[in-house]
Amino acid sequence: MRGTARFACRFVVLLLAFALGVHAAAARSADMHKVLRIASPDITSLDPQQGTDLYSTRVASAIFEALYEFEYLSNGSKVVPDTAEALPVITDDGRTWTIRVKKGIYFTDDRAFKGKPRELVAADYAYSIKRVLDPNLRSGGDVALTDLFVGARPIVDAARKPGGRFDYDAPIAGLATPDRYTLVIRLTHADYTLLERLAGLNFMAVAREVVEAAGADVMRHPVGTGPYRLVEWRPASRVVLEANPKYRKVTFPENADAPQQKLVRAMRGKTLPQVGRIEISIIEESQPMILAFGQGDLDYISLGGDDMKRVMDNGKLKPELARAGVRHLRFGSPTLTFTYFNMDDPIVGGYSKPQIALRRAIGMGFDVDELIRVLFAGNALPANQLLPPGVSGHDPSLPPRSLYDPVAARALLDRFGFKDRDGDGYRETPDGKPLTVVRGTLPESWYRESDLLWKKNMDAIGIRMKVQQQTFAELINMSLAGKLPMFNLGYRSLEPSGYQILQTLWGKETRDTNPSQFRNADYDAAYEQFLRTPAGPERVRLARKMSDISQAYMPMILHTYGIGNVLEHPWVGGYWPSPFGFAWKYLDVDTGMRDRMLREARK
Repeated sequence: MRGTARFACRFVVLLLAFALGVHAAAARSADMHKVLRIASPDITSLDPQQGTDLYSTRVASAIFEALYEFEYLSNGSKVVPDTAEALPVITDDGRTWTIRVKKGIYFTDDRAFKGKPRELVAADYAYSIKRVLDPNLRSGGDVALTDLFVGARPIVDAARKPGGRFDYDAPIAGLATPDRYTLVIRLTHADYTLLERLAGLNFMAVAREVVEAAGADVMRHPVGTGPYRLVEWRPASRVVLEANPKYRKVTFPENADAPQQKLVRAMRGKTLPQVGRIEISIIEESQPMILAFGQGDLDYISLGGDDMKRVMDNGKLKPELARAGVRHLRFGSPTLTFTYFNMDDPIVGGYSKPQIALRRAIGMGFDVDELIRVLFAGNALPANQLLPPGVSGHDPSLPPRSLYDPVAARALLDRFGFKDRDGDGYRETPDGKPLTVVRGTLPESWYRESDLLWKKNMDAIGIRMKVQQQTFAELINMSLAGKLPMFNLGYRSLEPSGYQILQTLWGKETRDTNPSQFRNADYDAAYEQFLRTPAGPERVRLARKMSDISQAYMPMILHTYGIGNVLEHPWVGGYWPSPFGFAWKYLDVDTGMRDRMLREARK
């Protein structure tokens, strides 16, 4: 008996050694001497279900994982499995989706797991999706998904009542886990955006015990299964990630159809992640970021607008950058910038003909072409519809052009009674009251130049405009409270259909998603039909219809589509500006080349 016990103990020890060896091998795939150094504006949240900005999304997407992801070496429109074994099995005319989660994926260690390994299971995705529905979280819930998942509406409605809380233990028929690794999603109707939603940040898996233990600190306490884990976050200073020692074996993707075959050959067979540590310096202004890159303190930087004037001469990289082997990547970015109007505001809001005319005149009075020329240094295109190029709902038959027509703007204002009655050069309202339009702005140099352009353009059509200068956080809080009449924003489509941009004018959404609080039955019907329509001509037609409705009522002035620019040092490998995927886990750094080149440069 004692011999059997000794054998059993040795067997257990061997099993533990094997398990530790697997984890150690995963950790060794990332070289801890390889440090990727990048810059970013400050982040606000590392909770997948409570993230609100692009920069937080980038960091969180390196820590957490979804069932699916967007293929890296393509235009990003293809969804491929990540933690799922395969694409969903879809039955019942698109209303039932069955997904199998891969076995043997583990969360990084956390005190909430009480010293035990914690495997990722289907229930983690069911719980995370319930958090997306929870109206009491920062995002305010998701109205579309509440009505999409069978049985979700009563639970969400109960949570919305005064003092109500979301019951995470209440069964939802649309989110079933018949066994440890199977998730069955049942829908009230087909929704062709669901697959890309399943690849998005909101649907990334969190562990319930970590969320409950972290409490109010959950946005600063990320614990995921992704390639990296958070080791330091100093607001306004830096964020540091290190390779997850429990990350499973993943190799750089092979894609014979990708145009980046040189990159594929250079990275072929490499285990991900290669980089052991990512150091993110919080830099809000472009000038110090460009300076740090030029000194070799940052490995790559993303630039836009007039920032390119600081690194280019006559369309070419400045000689000192070219001599250093810096590479310049220029590409279309699925982004939209705009100014929205608060439709509840007594001056710029409302649906009467004079109120619509005022907003349209403001839109026609603003010179987007000059904005692009002066403030973007030509690195943008005038927006002509809600969805930018690169998403499946964009209509390429419409030529890019702005609304700018100050003569027509003045005539429109005259027609609807906005006239200068006292001769001071500024118009009054149709009932003779003073007319002042207030726009939110930031205390930064770029916005100061933008403010000057706005004032010049509005003076030219006789509208007095004042600015309300606050920090970005303060302006967002004012927007959420409905106290901001006008504000410039930008959205980056995080998925190939562009539904999230269209969602920003859906009347059923909260002010967090629909800051203008635009409400229009025809728009809402077209948006809901868009979700039920596969990619193709009919989806483009619906997107065009929503765009036409928005431009008729003008809840927002469309400004620009983005052109992205990345500068990278020659020691960076694996980088590709994937429009919808995130790149950090695919990157490599040749530290020997970096050290050698920087020594030579400093002699």
